[in-house]
Formats: sequence, C-alpha cells, structure tokens
Amino acid sequence: MNTWAEGIQNAIQYIEENLTEELTVKDIAEKAYVSEFHFQRIFSVLCGFPVSEYIRNRRLSLAAQELSHGDEKIIDIAVKYGYDSPDSFTRAFTKFHGIVPSAAKEKGAKLRNFAPLRIKLSLEGGTMMDYKIVEKSAFTMMGRKRSFDSRDSYNKIPEFWDEHWASGGSKIVSGKYGLCIDAEGTNFDYYIADDYTPDQEIPAGCETRTLPAGLWAVFPCTLGTLQDTNTRMWKEWLPNCREYKLGGNYNVEMYQFCVENPQESYCELWLPLEKM
Repeated sequence: MNTWAEGIQNAIQYIEENLTEELTVKDIAEKAYVSEFHFQRIFSVLCGFPVSEYIRNRRLSLAAQELSHGDEKIIDIAVKYGYDSPDSFTRAFTKFHGIVPSAAKEKGAKLRNFAPLRIKLSLEGGTMMDYKIVEKSAFTMMGRKRSFDSRDSYNKIPEFWDEHWASGGSKIVSGKYGLCIDAEGTNFDYYIADDYTPDQEIPAGCETRTLPAGLWAVFPCTLGTLQDTNTRMWKEWLPNCREYKLGGNYNVEMYQFCVENPQESYCELWLPLEKM
C-alpha cells in the first residue's frame, strides 16, 4: 500500500466487485491492510456511516436498477443481493426507495441512487493539532464493561456513561478511562474504568483488563472538543503519519472531569502504534 487513501480505495473496490457475494468486514479490512476493529471505526469517521450501511445501500440501489430495466423476477433479485426471503427484501427496498419492488418495474418510477464511493485527495488540515508519541509500560484497568455494536455506538456509549453516573457508579469507578477493545465482528467491548493494582479488591460487576507495553499517540483535548479531535485524528493525522502504523485492536480515552465546567474537562485520546 503506497498511501492511506489507496488502502481504503482497495477496500471499496473489493466491496463493489463482490456485492452479489457474501461480504465480511474481516475480508474487506484486509484489503485496506488494517484490522477489522480499526477499519470499522475509520470507515465510519471518513464516510459518515458504517460499512454495513454502505453495502446495504449499494445493493438496494443496484437491485432497483435491475428491476426497472430488466425482466428478472423480484425473488431472483432478492436472492442475488443477499436477502433470504421476498418479505425481507421488500421491507428493506421500501424503506430505502419509498416504493415496493413491484412498483420499480413501472415506467417513470422514482428510485433512489446510491453511488459508489470514490476516495478523492484534497487539501485538509492547515491547523495545529497537538499530539505526542509516548512509550508506556503494560498497565491494568478495572471497570464496568458493556458490549456495543460499532454501527450505533456513538449514541449508545454516552447513554452508558449517563447510566453510570445516575446509578452512583462513580463511587466505585470514577471513570478515569474509557477503553474500547475488539470483541467480534461489528461488536466491541467498552469499559468505564480506573487504574488497577493487584492489591485492590475487584468490586462486584467489574472486570480487569491489561494492555501491553507499547507506543501510543496521545492527543490532548477537552470533553467539548473530543469528538472533533477524534475525527481529525483519523482524517488528518493518521493519513499523514509515515513512521507508524496502527497497533493493537483497542484505544483509550482518558478523562480528568471538571465538575464546575464539564465541557472544559481535560481529556486525551490514546491510539496504539507500531513503527513501520
């Protein structure tokens, strides 16, 4: 892979060439030379929607074109694009296009087109972005865990934090860290966690997780700018990083909460790295 953009474009091309075949995120991520865990997060940040939604929308767009210009049966089109039954295809098709599949065969039917993605290089950045590369020893966290689907995690994780505060959980786990770590498929585990030492008792409902020694890119921000910093980390910093590649299938948020002015709370985003 010569550039970051080429890796993502390779993945998109692979999707386009296999839309009528079974597609897995693992196979797609391999074309971009990153792990399944990191690919899903990168794709969502760069494109604004998860890779599963892209695949579904492209299939439904192509299915509509074939129905409007051909004589194939609806059941054959449904099977071709991965639907187990005409009913499931009809529900998805109607939700996407606003009409049932049979109506797509009528002359003048209004259909939606979802064009394939093309990676276009453009000038970005031009603003300062603070970061530092640090080497950390192995360390252990202790906290509450919940599993999330990457497709809706941006909305669900804040709800997990709200529930943690409302239930008085901060008396047990103050919430110094938010740890994202790979689970399986589109799922990942998220911990609201603190530092842990071996002499501590592990409270009920909590678990420990040890992260190995290694290099980290650390991006300082505030709670109010965390989402923007996260986006710029993936879209600006990583594509221009020539000395390092992504490391383990996890990343960390570090918080120093300010009760008086929460949005100004100091935070850091930690991204594991390996030297190229």
